[in-house]
Amino acid sequence: MSTASALQARQRPVARKPDRRRFQRVKVNLLGRFMLANKREYPCQVIDMSPGGAAIIAPVTGEVGERVIAYVDHIGRIEGEIARHIDGGFAMTVNATLRKRDKLASQLTWLANRHELSLPEDRRHDRLLPKNPYSHILLPDGRQYRCKVIDVSLSGAAFNIDVKPELGTMITLGKMRARVIRHFDDGVAVEFTTMQSAASVKSGLLTDDDAPGPNIPSDL
Repeated sequence: MSTASALQARQRPVARKPDRRRFQRVKVNLLGRFMLANKREYPCQVIDMSPGGAAIIAPVTGEVGERVIAYVDHIGRIEGEIARHIDGGFAMTVNATLRKRDKLASQLTWLANRHELSLPEDRRHDRLLPKNPYSHILLPDGRQYRCKVIDVSLSGAAFNIDVKPELGTMITLGKMRARVIRHFDDGVAVEFTTMQSAASVKSGLLTDDDAPGPNIPSDL
């Protein structure tokens, strides 16, 4: 091969394989539920995620290529296909518009920063003192308990209660889904599964007409 031919060969563009890791993955620990093609729901735990995919620990793995719809704490609904099986679960793609991917990137950045700073909840939001502090929580096994809300924000709440569900327990506070993230002397703090609006924070707890009085015991 002549020198000129060798130079031309070096200058030709080289076909590259698509980069499956073009999205930065973030290690997370998010609970959720997912549904496969059989329409059955299963619990899951997302252990890392990017705007283009997620690794999920789950009791069933499905088939490679099978469609998945998942609802993940702090993230919301995602959908895609099973890309491969991993130990204890599967990795899935995330099919989303560019706008949705940008939103996912922002959510994951917030989650990564919160983890690095060891913040139990997002304290960037102002805490509000509810007009009527009395509400109730509902546990996964159906038990209900009265509680007194100390403060509430767009991302979480703290309340006085006699019982202390285990850390990580998913509960319903009034009408809001939340996860227990901290215990303190007289109660617990929770983080809402999705960021709330100011209107939902004001309307999400029990109304004045529904709220119990302060002397009603917490254990129903």
